[in-house]
Amino acid sequence: MTQRLWSDFVSELEPYVPGEQPRIDNLVKLNTNENPYGPSPQVAEAIKAALGDELRLYPPPNADRLKQAIADYHQVAVNQVFVGNGSDEVLAHTFNGLFRHGKPLLFPDITYSFYPVYCGLYEIEGCEIPLTDNFEIAVDDYLVPNGGIIFPNPNAPTGRLLSLDSIASLLRRNSDSVVCVDEAYIDFGGESAISLVDAFDNLLVIQTLSKSRSLAGLRLGFAIGHPTLIEALERIKNSFNSYPVSRLAIAGGVAAFADEDYFQKTCTAVIASRVTLVDAFEKLGFEVIPSAANFVLARHPDYKGEYLMSALRERNIIVRHFGAERIEQFLRITVGTPQQNTLLLAALKDIIV
Repeated sequence: MTQRLWSDFVSELEPYVPGEQPRIDNLVKLNTNENPYGPSPQVAEAIKAALGDELRLYPPPNADRLKQAIADYHQVAVNQVFVGNGSDEVLAHTFNGLFRHGKPLLFPDITYSFYPVYCGLYEIEGCEIPLTDNFEIAVDDYLVPNGGIIFPNPNAPTGRLLSLDSIASLLRRNSDSVVCVDEAYIDFGGESAISLVDAFDNLLVIQTLSKSRSLAGLRLGFAIGHPTLIEALERIKNSFNSYPVSRLAIAGGVAAFADEDYFQKTCTAVIASRVTLVDAFEKLGFEVIPSAANFVLARHPDYKGEYLMSALRERNIIVRHFGAERIEQFLRITVGTPQQNTLLLAALKDIIV
């Protein structure tokens, strides 16, 4: 087979490049913002309990138990909840179902790099709105004609947080557009915009269980919004894959929301490690962008980001480097365990002479 058999638009697509998942012994892996702590023990117990003869059956198409657990946790109605295989799938249905209006979709120029990929996939015109010189989202810059607005909060890869007041202002001034707030990292230092859903029918909030609930390997994400927005996502889902969430994922997801003590404990540990890590970076001469996520974006005035990334890799520590012009000097570094952070800092002290 050759490329001549591809659909016409495939050759022009620029696919998303995921963070690498190398198999290296004694690796300190700080490149993909995975939680350094495992999931709640209750998750493993629930998955084990779900292993049985029922795996021969399709899962419930609406993942009702998981939707109910999410609705109860966030104090919303079940018809305000949509679930999917990771937040990337939920985002894909959002682009397809809510942003194809023949008008540009607005998002920051430095942000989650899947957004322009989905624009290409669904033939949506993407319009990048520059962050400020301090890498902040300026709400006033989004007051232009658009077919929707999307941004992570905290933003990725900067980690900067936009206040709920600013989000509410954005929603009020774009009442005819869907505003999607991608909250993959919200549990590490921010207040969720879910509290605004009942006040704004144009707000869709997307979250994932990959980060704060340590379930990146299970692939679970969800959206919360007005029932009419959720209905649009359900129509897309049921035209694509009507059984998207497996029985094991449903069981694990329900258990994750049930163990609040473990969730709070691990989030608190990550936040504390971030504070310690930022202080240590600054003592080494790094500039660190204020972060409300489980990662930091940092640069050193005397060393190129690509060089530092390579030097760390030689010491079995991997971090993320982006080639985009405005952030090419920076490294995005996941907050690890205290032990991992100690190894990282020791390596940097060895590199920076």
